[in-house]
Amino acid sequence: MSSENKFKLEYIWLDGYLPEPNLRSKTKIVDKAPTSVSDSPMWGFDGSSTQQAEGRSSDCLLKPVSLYPDSTRKNGFLVLCEVLLPNGEPHPSNYRAMVEEMPDLWIGFEQEYFFYENGRPLGFPEEGYPAPQGPYYTGVGYKNVGDIARQIVEEHIDIALDAGINLEGINSEVAKGQWEFQIFAKGAKKAGDDMWVARYMMSRLAEKYGIDIEFHCKPIRGDWNGSGMHTNFSFDKLRNEGGKEYFEKLMAAFDKYRDEHIAAYGPDNHLRLTGLHETQSIDKFSYGVADRGASIRIPHSFVNSGYKGYLEDRRPNSQADPYKILSRLVKTIKSVS
Repeated sequence: MSSENKFKLEYIWLDGYLPEPNLRSKTKIVDKAPTSVSDSPMWGFDGSSTQQAEGRSSDCLLKPVSLYPDSTRKNGFLVLCEVLLPNGEPHPSNYRAMVEEMPDLWIGFEQEYFFYENGRPLGFPEEGYPAPQGPYYTGVGYKNVGDIARQIVEEHIDIALDAGINLEGINSEVAKGQWEFQIFAKGAKKAGDDMWVARYMMSRLAEKYGIDIEFHCKPIRGDWNGSGMHTNFSFDKLRNEGGKEYFEKLMAAFDKYRDEHIAAYGPDNHLRLTGLHETQSIDKFSYGVADRGASIRIPHSFVNSGYKGYLEDRRPNSQADPYKILSRLVKTIKSVS
């Protein structure tokens, strides 16, 4: 049978490393193109090599949950999977299985990250630092953004859109070598799926350029911005009913569960949430209109519409597991009547 009649399914999953998982993937060749996720068969892998099993009982299962066309490969598809134990139960590392679905939840993730080359941010000299922050945010020109970065982010846009992921925009960020892309999705699990697959696409794409993607929230100490994953959220009651009284009850719940949110919002966040560089301190909770130094930023449009619309939680960091963020958001939202 010729290659024209063979199809490449790239199975993607999250490993068991801490504090946050890494992406893993491997390819299955099949004779028929899948038309839905149900056409992708269960598969397995060696969990002893991914911190998900012991060598004497190493088999773990891959349960396909989302399917995406892969325009980078002939006859290619991406198959996002949950990890299961051999008995079919969710693996302890499977945080997707812990997310309570909320169909009316709308999520906009703002994923910041650094391009890294030879162990340092792209564009940093071998010794010392580049010029201070200022011209890099939404910058134009080789001295501000280089050429490889621009090429990678442009390709990433096309790959994500070809896959049906709602990538809404990109921009270079405040620090040298730092960029951002934004993903919008409806439904808690859909939002997490799309973000993990978009991350996978970016990391795999950068391979051919000899570039790594650094998701740590504060890879450069000192007077350089950290990386966040600001999470914009809205749901039916907030969009269509709203009101100042409900908003204040919602914010009281976010304050009550501040520690639980911080625990879900990514490792080493104390390095980023310092009260500087457009952040609130990690030990405080605040909200304010158009305030990028608050925990929750309130858009002007939200107040002008009678406290209806969306809100931005600025605390999640760039390395956070989207499923953990979404799980905590849903729990806090549902705690408010």
